[in-house]
Amino acid sequence: MENETLKLGKTHKLVINRFVDFGCYLDGQNLGEMLLPIRYIPKGAKEFDEVEVFVHKDSEDRIIATTEKPFIEVGEFGALKAVSVTNVGAFMDWGLMKDLFVPYFEQQPKMVEGRTYVVFAYIDGETDRIAASSKLDQFMSSEEPAYVPDEEVDIIVCSKTDLGYKVIINKQHWGLIYENQIFEEIKIGDKRKAYISKIRDDDKIDLTLNKTGWEHIDEVANKILTILKGEEFIALHDKSSSEDIQKTFGISKKAFKKAIGGLYKQRYITIEEHGIRIN
Repeated sequence: MENETLKLGKTHKLVINRFVDFGCYLDGQNLGEMLLPIRYIPKGAKEFDEVEVFVHKDSEDRIIATTEKPFIEVGEFGALKAVSVTNVGAFMDWGLMKDLFVPYFEQQPKMVEGRTYVVFAYIDGETDRIAASSKLDQFMSSEEPAYVPDEEVDIIVCSKTDLGYKVIINKQHWGLIYENQIFEEIKIGDKRKAYISKIRDDDKIDLTLNKTGWEHIDEVANKILTILKGEEFIALHDKSSSEDIQKTFGISKKAFKKAIGGLYKQRYITIEEHGIRIN
């Protein structure tokens, strides 16, 4: 607790320092002492008790605490409803008395009152205030996706496209669920499980809402399994040379590593010290 760096826009457990007529002051450590208004003080709380609070700023820009739970915290994606829209920005209902501000230049598309949008909460570097943005590309990971076919992932449904639904995968990458792969009702903002269907050559990712069967294993993995069925064990692994992998399977080392990773996660094979074995 003493070594923890407290952050604005996050939930922390803080100690009550003292009570006043209008609430109590909490030990905010690196953020300084902060007020917990009287309406949020847990019943029976006393000095030196620890309370779980969300740290934000009030309308006068003072750091303050609340026991209310916001729908999203700083660093998170979530679907929020625009309760009012002005020429400087939109205000979103995020579960607190003070609405979450989305600046006009951080809207994509331009927001309409009453509609729901997926946004990302962040700390504005110029004002040091909590804000949100629906321009989500800037918050995505730049790392190459390392998913494998049929891998279970967490998604947030973001928008409807001509092809299907655009989703965020594991809070890091964009993905797409094709319309003809959807057999149930989904809506913008849904958080649920999905499964990797395919990673295309341009690193774009296709998903399904339901786990696929054996017949949907990708071509490379199926080729490895077919050969393994006849051999049971093959002395090749992720440290083997590209030449040996090419000679046996006719594929690149990168494709081989990705395929056996997926087969291992699906428990079709065992990866041993000197090679791979079919289960």
